[in-house]
Amino acid sequence: MPVRAAVLAGGLGTRLRPYTTVLPKPLVPVGDRPILELIFDWLARSGVQRTDVCIGHLGELIQTYFSQAQTIPAGLDVHWQWESEALGTAGALRFIPDLDETLLVVNGDILTDLDPREMLEFHRSRGAALTIATQQTQVQTDLGVIEHVDGVVAGYREKPVLEYSASMGIYIYEPRAIAALPDGPCQFPDLVISLLEQGEQIAAFETTAGWSHIGTFEQHVEATKLLGDG
Repeated sequence: MPVRAAVLAGGLGTRLRPYTTVLPKPLVPVGDRPILELIFDWLARSGVQRTDVCIGHLGELIQTYFSQAQTIPAGLDVHWQWESEALGTAGALRFIPDLDETLLVVNGDILTDLDPREMLEFHRSRGAALTIATQQTQVQTDLGVIEHVDGVVAGYREKPVLEYSASMGIYIYEPRAIAALPDGPCQFPDLVISLLEQGEQIAAFETTAGWSHIGTFEQHVEATKLLGDG
């Protein structure tokens, strides 16, 4: 199991406004505890010893909360890395110091009970530079979908349910994947495309582990219900 992890917690959280106008998304409570506090617990249970938290928007509130609440689990060493500018969904990793080992990375707006040890075993078995945790997800469309070739209709599906493999916001990076990041902002999809163009192996670890992405009001309500049911 990697002893180091990183949490990407510098985003604006625009879809949760107005809450995130005055509160950084990692401090938005799910139940009676902030998202980031629950992520710290998950990392500690998974055997992680150090995590670097990349912060930007309202990051001083995150630091103040944890310095006062003192809820960081024993044995987890937390280091705060400030983004001087918005660096996207991958760019901040380039500036984490002394990083020369396998790194578990998690977005700061998800909750999961995924076992990173299983993901790491899969990652190493594939010899991957980067592994992405994925989950089969269904989306109900609201429109009829027309299948056609050269202007001739071949089929029609009324409001079909689409199924796809979604990124869960949990990744395992090798140092060579982080070295491929530019010095400035970088979005995660751009990194994936760049690594593929370089001939690197990128693996997809599909899992049915519990998972909640808290990006919208509806997702926050659902995550709160799931946590309460647990």
